[in-house]
Amino acid sequence: MIYLNGDFLPIEEARVPVLDRGFIFGDGVYEVIPVYSRKPFRLAEHLLRLQHSLDGIRLQNPHSNGEWSGMLEQVIAGNEGDDQYLYLHITRGVARRDHAFPKGATPTVFIMSNPLLAPPSGLLATGVAAITASDNRWLRCDIKAISLLPNVLLRQMAIDAGAMETVLLREGFMTEGAASNIFVVKDGVLLAPPKNHLMLPGITYDVVLELAAAEKIPCEVREISEYEVRTAQELLLTSSTKEIMPITRLDDKPVGDGKPGTMFALLHRLYQSYKQTTMRGAPSIS
Repeated sequence: MIYLNGDFLPIEEARVPVLDRGFIFGDGVYEVIPVYSRKPFRLAEHLLRLQHSLDGIRLQNPHSNGEWSGMLEQVIAGNEGDDQYLYLHITRGVARRDHAFPKGATPTVFIMSNPLLAPPSGLLATGVAAITASDNRWLRCDIKAISLLPNVLLRQMAIDAGAMETVLLREGFMTEGAASNIFVVKDGVLLAPPKNHLMLPGITYDVVLELAAAEKIPCEVREISEYEVRTAQELLLTSSTKEIMPITRLDDKPVGDGKPGTMFALLHRLYQSYKQTTMRGAPSIS
């Protein structure tokens, strides 16, 4: 079951007009929220990021946080599986094709659920491969926009190379992955790129930094050079659906000793513990 513009219905019955500005211009934003044991994970933070994205494209939020929560509860309840991930999609609505913002258009709101599968234990044990590429996206990567063609092409480069992710470099510094945030471990210090317009502020990124601070793990949030990426002891990718994963090969060369490192093992354990503790105290959606 999905939600579309006030209705809950099977996804096969959902229809959007061809003049929707999301279809014509990619004029919209989205959000992805993991659900564990039928409980949304860090919902307040995800809705805050959604608001930031809406503000970034000058689109008024069509719902209050309470309304969003209620709609999400119904979508979760209408789909099988205790672990899901919710996809929220908001466009500027249907209007005559014109670049200028239409007056009086009603935003299109779409929510669907998909099964959330834990990262395979085999990949956590061996790590994954990544490649590097020039970050040729626009300069408002902090907006979670639905116009993702550059990310699609950059991620496909990784798939074509038999890798999982593309680590993006801009003017000699790392920004993020095509569909993830990237952490670097150098000389025992966890390095994270700063939040700015060149990267999406990840919710899992925030959790990792919170866990590092709580455990007094040496950590620096600053620009990370390409040299530091290529000579890292460990590389980690994070996202709402992949959680924390080790990158053990970069551009077909081993990262560190080519095996998941001690920083990954520690952060992964801390993340799983945090997730279980957080979900234990959250209200269940049945």
